[in-house]
Amino acid sequence: MGALTSNRKRCDDDFTSLNFKTPSFYSLNLDDRIDTHISKKPKTSMSMHPSSGHPVSSASSRIYRYPEPVNQIRREVHAPCRLRKFGFWASSNREPRSSGTKEGLAEAMGNALSSHYDWAKTRAIETLRFLTKDKEVIDVDSETENDTVLEDSSIEEVEVLEDAREGRSVGSDSRDVNLKVDDAGKRLDILSLNQDSDVMGLLIHKKLLESAERRNPKLSSLSFQIELNEKRLASFQSLRPAKKPEEKDVHQDLLREPFTPLTEEEEAEVSRALSNSHRRRVLARHDNSNIEITGAVLQCLRPGAWLDDEVINLYLELLKEREKREPKKFLKCHFFNTFFYKKLIGGSNGYDFKSVRRWTTQKKLGYCLLECDKIFVPIHKEVHWCLAVINKKDKKLQYLDSLGGIDSRVLKVLARYFVDEVKDKSGKDIDISSWQEEYVEDLPQQENGWDCGVFMIKYVDFYSRGLGLCFNQEHMPYFRQRTAKEILRLKAE
Repeated sequence: MGALTSNRKRCDDDFTSLNFKTPSFYSLNLDDRIDTHISKKPKTSMSMHPSSGHPVSSASSRIYRYPEPVNQIRREVHAPCRLRKFGFWASSNREPRSSGTKEGLAEAMGNALSSHYDWAKTRAIETLRFLTKDKEVIDVDSETENDTVLEDSSIEEVEVLEDAREGRSVGSDSRDVNLKVDDAGKRLDILSLNQDSDVMGLLIHKKLLESAERRNPKLSSLSFQIELNEKRLASFQSLRPAKKPEEKDVHQDLLREPFTPLTEEEEAEVSRALSNSHRRRVLARHDNSNIEITGAVLQCLRPGAWLDDEVINLYLELLKEREKREPKKFLKCHFFNTFFYKKLIGGSNGYDFKSVRRWTTQKKLGYCLLECDKIFVPIHKEVHWCLAVINKKDKKLQYLDSLGGIDSRVLKVLARYFVDEVKDKSGKDIDISSWQEEYVEDLPQQENGWDCGVFMIKYVDFYSRGLGLCFNQEHMPYFRQRTAKEILRLKAE
């Protein structure tokens, strides 16, 4: 046992000495290689040197006994083996593929073509980082198998240079450097190391020209379709009855009239009337309604002032006279004054028809109330003006508030009043339960706390014309001056 221990130490010394050289694996005979591969421990038996007769170590004896063969025939190893330490992918600055995949297995078994192709792709992409040109958008046509162009096909915009400078991948999978062969092949047509010839040169120009030429047949068919549709439209328009020029001019005039600007003379007249020097003077007197407007009352039409009852009532009287002058131009309407609704709800039960029964006799009005298309009722709520409309033409009960308010009690009171009015004047019972109660929402609204009265009288003005409410807060200064002018001249336009 002691000799065995001594021999091992000497053997270890031989292996650790600087003069010891490891025998080549391929320099041994096949039997020795098999023996070396199977044996886990070095043999400890002693052998004698043939010349000296002295014992030598087992390692030295094996080297002596198995010299290198003259003709070396390397045998291919049919078994899993380690990858080459200094192989291709070890120096390519990237992670090797997983050996579990088909591509990784091919690379591990020495597929040099695939490895070199991936290396070339990686180098081509990394080279673009050094480009300093601005972003370019390259249109690349997507070629189909039949080389046809679909209706919804378009030129693909590839932002190449910007993505390359930022280190992003060109494909949709920016983190996978090893792109598929098909996708990489298409992108390598665009990305090239020679940027002057591919990006700016003849190659890209040729591709764009071919792409445009492939769209020529489609453009020709589209031009034919456009021409055909234009002819159809022309034929339909020829069958459509043409409007008379007079009717067109009348409609345009109706839209222009509410916004007719004041002349310099009219502006000067209004400015003088609204000055403090005319506060005590009677500026307008309406005989039919027995309303007088002094300079102090008219100053409520100054910017930032609340409208007075007398100004509102006189303006409504002028609207009725305007209708009588030109009955074909305006709707047939009735305009209650600001005291009507207060009188109607002044009873003990909140409703008193008898107090307003004689207000609408035909002898007093000169026409029948039931024949009117619309009946306007001003509603005053302490510091706010609203408008209610009995719309007989459209069978509606409408409520308009420039602040967007809602009051169902007003519409219920007016519905009851209209039923009683029809019963009193014609002796007929009318059912208006099917009428719509509408709180008009899409109407111009005020943006301050003092223009509610002006909004209310302009609601009446536009509805009596049969027009929509096509004005807003910006028109209020103009409407104040226009109303003052109309009151001074006792004529609504």
